[in-house]
Amino acid sequence: MRFLVFLEHYHGALEKGGLGVLGKAASLGEAAGVVLGEGAAAVAAGAGAFGAAKVYACEAPELTTPLPQPRVDALATLVEKTGADAVLFGASVLAADMASGLAARLDAGLNWDLTDVSVADGELVGKRPALGDTVVVDVGWEGGPRLGMVRAGSFDPVESGVTAEVEAFETSFSEFSTLAALIGQTAEASSGPSIEDADIIVAGGRGLGSPEGFTLLEELAAALGGAVGATRAVVDAGWYPYSTQVGQTGKSVSPKLYIACGISGAIQHKVGMQGSGTIVAINKDPNAPIFDFCDIGVVGDLHQIVPKLTELVRSRG
Repeated sequence: MRFLVFLEHYHGALEKGGLGVLGKAASLGEAAGVVLGEGAAAVAAGAGAFGAAKVYACEAPELTTPLPQPRVDALATLVEKTGADAVLFGASVLAADMASGLAARLDAGLNWDLTDVSVADGELVGKRPALGDTVVVDVGWEGGPRLGMVRAGSFDPVESGVTAEVEAFETSFSEFSTLAALIGQTAEASSGPSIEDADIIVAGGRGLGSPEGFTLLEELAAALGGAVGATRAVVDAGWYPYSTQVGQTGKSVSPKLYIACGISGAIQHKVGMQGSGTIVAINKDPNAPIFDFCDIGVVGDLHQIVPKLTELVRSRG
């Protein structure tokens, strides 16, 4: 089976989500990466280390800004050129717009929120959570090309050390695809890794008591070299930025270590972090649901425990 995998890139680096999907596709068949926009050729070769046999790159001026419709044109051209059986995307805001636009353009089926893909009897099979992530179902496609968007954190990039062939390609653009213009961009100031990339996440919930409680988590995360996450409740309350929300309506993460502070462990949060390597829960309520699925549970006041844990980490650093 021949796969095309869209690879987002920012500031000269390929995004982790797409590279993870690329590695999975390479394990199932012939996988080629697609890099679009300014600087595409410069970063494309790096995809070979994550499983790409070939990487297609296009730097047309229409692709300079991160708008979806010109990228739909480019992908549609590439699907026709390569005869790809499937096009996969790592989940992101841009990828969601592109995948839906490409499905409409090609009259193709799109499955989203996939947590795994496989090939059985020559057919692509996806796995997707359903019923509030309480069950996992198999999904398929009626025809081709098969389009799929993979949930963030489902696959970790694995380097193979191979160098990919980079092939530049040209595309034409529909008139309607170039009518929109990006007039400005803003970026939230941040330090340290994002929750999608971090190996360690220290997350907080309403048990922190106030927005100021996140200062404790920020100090611990900094000492550990990790990132800070949050539950939907505190994000909705304005205690912490939406970009840090972990859960069913936020982001799915799979760090090596997840430290949950003042988080009850509702199913909506659980589905976003249950893939973590080791889960540590700190909560003063011994009956909190999170103690049913964490690896290490600490019953106590996080306002006393977290500072002592930060001090211990710093002393050993």
